Parts: sequence; structure tokens; C-alpha cells
Amino acid sequence: MGAGLLNLGSLMLGLIAWIILFINLAVGKKQMNMKWIALTIISFSVCAIAICFQIFYNLYLVKIEDFAALADTMRGVAVASTVLVIVTILLNALTLRLYRERSAL
Repeated sequence: MGAGLLNLGSLMLGLIAWIILFINLAVGKKQMNMKWIALTIISFSVCAIAICFQIFYNLYLVKIEDFAALADTMRGVAVASTVLVIVTILLNALTLRLYRERSAL
């Protein structure tokens, strides 16, 4: 049961990484300050921790020698991690672009 929580934790952290960015975009419209930098760093950090949780889960599967489960889940883990990273980068790039546009005004 304990190792299964790594998958749930990874999912939750991935969603938190995106929610932080949506909050950053929403708040950025109302106030111009440097908080967006901290929120961007936190978002990337949470995204990295989510991916680490998946790596730890795969390590657990290797340790218990459940190679069938490892083979079954690797494709999904790879796709989910790729989507998490790409969306996080795109949302952070959008935040940076909007901040630059607003600060230039």
C-alpha cells in the first residue's frame, strides 16, 4: 500500500504544479510584483518532485522484482511525465510572457 501512495502523490503534485501556475496567471492580472518568480520556481520544483515519485515507484517495482508491472506501467509513466513537463514549461513561459508584456506598459 505504501508504494502505491507514490503514484497518488505524483498525480497530486503534478496537479498542484499546474494549479500554482493558474493562480499565478490569475493573480498576475491584478497585481504586478515579483511573486511570479517564486511561484514559477515552486511550480518547477513540485513538478520535479512528482517525477521523482514516479522514479521511486519504479525503483520499488525493481526491488520487489515485479518486472511485469514495470513493463506494463513504463509507457504510461513516460507519457504522463512528458505531458507534466511540457505543460508546466508552457504555462511558465506564458506567465513570463504576460509578465513582460505588463511590465513594459
